[in-house]
Amino acid sequence: MELSDSVREIKGIGEKTSQLFAKLGICTVGELIGHYPRTYEVYGNPVPIDSLKEGQIAAVEASIATMVEVKRTENLQLVSCNIRDASGSIRLTWFNQVYLKHMLKRGIRYIFRGKITRKNEDLVMDQPKIYQREEYRRLLGVMQPVYPLTGGLSNRTLQKAVSQAIGQANMPEDYLPRRIIKENGLVQHTAAIREIHFPKSKETVQDARKRIVFDEFFQFILKLRQIREKCQAEKNRFILNETEQCRMLLENLPYKLTDGQKNVISEIQNDMSGHYVMNRLIQGDVGSGKTILAVYALLLAASNGFQGCIMAPTEVLAQQHYESIGQVLEPLGVRVCLLTGAMTAAKKRDVCAQIASHEVDVIIGTHALIQEKVEYHNLALVVTDEQHRFGVRQRESLANKGGHPHVLVMSATPIPRTLAIVLYGDLDVSVLTELPAKRLSIKSCVVGTSYRPTAYRFIEKQVAAGHQAYIICPMVEESEEIEAENVTDYTRRLVEALPAGISVASLHGKMKPSQKNDVMTRFAKGETKVLVSTTVVEVGVNVPNATVMMIEDAQRFGLAQLHQLRGRVGRGEAQSYCIFVNGSESDKARERLEVMNRSNDGFFIAQEDLKVRGPGELFGVRQSGELQFMLADIYQDAGILAAALKAVDSMSDQEREQVMTLLGRSLPLSSTICV
Repeated sequence: MELSDSVREIKGIGEKTSQLFAKLGICTVGELIGHYPRTYEVYGNPVPIDSLKEGQIAAVEASIATMVEVKRTENLQLVSCNIRDASGSIRLTWFNQVYLKHMLKRGIRYIFRGKITRKNEDLVMDQPKIYQREEYRRLLGVMQPVYPLTGGLSNRTLQKAVSQAIGQANMPEDYLPRRIIKENGLVQHTAAIREIHFPKSKETVQDARKRIVFDEFFQFILKLRQIREKCQAEKNRFILNETEQCRMLLENLPYKLTDGQKNVISEIQNDMSGHYVMNRLIQGDVGSGKTILAVYALLLAASNGFQGCIMAPTEVLAQQHYESIGQVLEPLGVRVCLLTGAMTAAKKRDVCAQIASHEVDVIIGTHALIQEKVEYHNLALVVTDEQHRFGVRQRESLANKGGHPHVLVMSATPIPRTLAIVLYGDLDVSVLTELPAKRLSIKSCVVGTSYRPTAYRFIEKQVAAGHQAYIICPMVEESEEIEAENVTDYTRRLVEALPAGISVASLHGKMKPSQKNDVMTRFAKGETKVLVSTTVVEVGVNVPNATVMMIEDAQRFGLAQLHQLRGRVGRGEAQSYCIFVNGSESDKARERLEVMNRSNDGFFIAQEDLKVRGPGELFGVRQSGELQFMLADIYQDAGILAAALKAVDSMSDQEREQVMTLLGRSLPLSSTICV
């Protein structure tokens, strides 16, 4: 069986099951093997019923003590019975498993394993799995993989399929040179794959994870090196020298540029007038003034007779760029247009015709800019805003629209510089650390849930003063698995809590793009006073009139993400505030959030996030929108990342040739997530 074969080749996977696998992105044997467990269960010896505690997952050996009952409601069939051992009894409950009424016999002993919860005053075991003694004995002490699933697909089915795939697949030869394997204390790739799915112990799964994480970083860095070498060899076809319009732009700005902004403008000038194509990342904290640098670069292209384009991750941000950039560039004789997916087909055709005939100089848009129908006349510059929202492949697609144009990318994600140099290894990195002089520091506080009524009164006062507020919830709707504030219920409660004259709206990722744009447009215009949202507002939305950011269940977010959210306020001249509502009693959660209280410096926060986050965190462990990998985490695995970088750079030409041959000449960037 080859890794490229369909999962239908595996025994027991028919059309229906393969469709469920496809929902998880699993279509081939290789993709199945690369679908790693999210955690592991270890089956311990059965314990006495009277030793059970709320919240634990445990096994008990006991006999059925009562009749098995079935209670039917409109949407549910509840199956329940009592079991007893020498120490006591406990009630078991199952949902929609009516067949158990006939399977479970009173007086017969089974082993039941499940989660212990409390209902009223009594402990119960919910949804326990049922085992015969011999069957359970075979599982004792074995780490059982628990996989990410989709509705209709059981963990047992996925586990069985993975086992068959590993046993039957023709695994490729290890591509890493033996020297690198030995120097980094790595296990063989095939052994790592087997152990990550079915580990013999905690130690072997740690070794397996280390090898797979190393591979993800190594291949990613190697791909970036390929791109960088290609870019460095690209001769500059668009020699762009500073023009009178560029000087007029800088002289007539209504504010003074920071020293950092001046340095980056100088770097852009040197790059775009030099011998080779520019590939530069501007990494600046929230509000550090990156956009004016992009405007300068676009003007440099347009005033030299060429075209430039800027791609934003959302329709709302593209529209805002169109309005603000147009106001700056059109008085200088630059023709600006907007192209987004939300436009009518007729409008898109009209705009595309203007682009192709060079009736416009600067094109602002969303992913629509990289569609096949868009043809540029003489594209000299590509700018991608909020770079961490686009994968490398998307950036390449846009750059390929021109004849090797200059590339400028911008990111407000506060990644420590050492990591940025690795993750954006195909780019020269410029960092902005200063904030413009007029920006007031945002006042922050960390509070408990009891502070909520006080926060509402504060929001009322801010709205009365003519301002607006955001309230962020971690979830869209209520969930049985996760106890956290959700946008749907919160909006309803907030409407009841605030005076009738304060307009409240909700926003989340499940809405249609047109709905989201409508909600954000009304908020940007000031028609909506309070916006309850998920983190979809995290990137790029510019509403200078918003002065309050209140984040519910703040402990559930990564620190860098909290910093991004805080950056949605403080964009005007009025004093702004951020309220972090901590819904946890955990000392660790309080310690993490105090970092946000102490500093507004995104780069400091990113470094602190590295120190306080632990490998056991499962919720919010990855910063939203960053380059993500199947297992690797750039913070938790920073040491392995550094080792992979060193390994790539240490390879001889012969070793590199061998690696590239075994991997294939063009490495896919399948590990990156393009949002």
